[in-house]
Amino acid sequence: MPRENMTDKRARAAEIEQRMFDHYGKGACSLDYTSPFSLTVAVVLSAQCTDAAVNKVTPLLFSRFPDPPALASASLAEVEQIIHPLGFYHAKAKNLIALAQTVCSEFGGEIPADVNALQKLPGVGRKTANCVMCEAFKDPQGIAVDTHVFRIAHRLGFATRNDDTPAKTEAKLLKLYPQSDWLYINHQWVHFGRDFCCARNQKCADCFIRDLCPSRGK
Repeated sequence: MPRENMTDKRARAAEIEQRMFDHYGKGACSLDYTSPFSLTVAVVLSAQCTDAAVNKVTPLLFSRFPDPPALASASLAEVEQIIHPLGFYHAKAKNLIALAQTVCSEFGGEIPADVNALQKLPGVGRKTANCVMCEAFKDPQGIAVDTHVFRIAHRLGFATRNDDTPAKTEAKLLKLYPQSDWLYINHQWVHFGRDFCCARNQKCADCFIRDLCPSRGK
């Protein structure tokens, strides 16, 4: 693919997003949740494990601790026991209780609807904050760059080898896509990354954006 100027790159990005909509619609969250609180907890738990694994433990977790006040006063040992199958359960349990305590003490018991305020919660980084803003509040203030989005952005040529962190990759995507698209990109690209643009053995021959990808077949 020849070198692109920004205008051409934005046009290619727009065509890719249109095809993502045609194939996946708005996309769907893979985590089960019922509130901004339960979504935030689920996304924190999803670090270094699969969404399917998280969905197996959250029903019990939320039946015991359905809201921030309940989790804020939870026993560390009990939270660890419930989330033990997920791995890193010591740190995650500690963060979840501290998160709930911070929500109660600083935000009136409600998950804040602001990407910067969210990052004040223990265990919540920018990716988690972006996920919550998009999914729970439908107010995109960025694009959540997980392993799928990071990989796809680089394969599509929207990020370079110098964009070696999620933050740098997000910055490139925010320049390419209008804010109206930020709401959907993470969900669509996660599904696309699982279905076609896998970390290994990607399915380029069957890919519906193959003609728009500079890395096709590589």
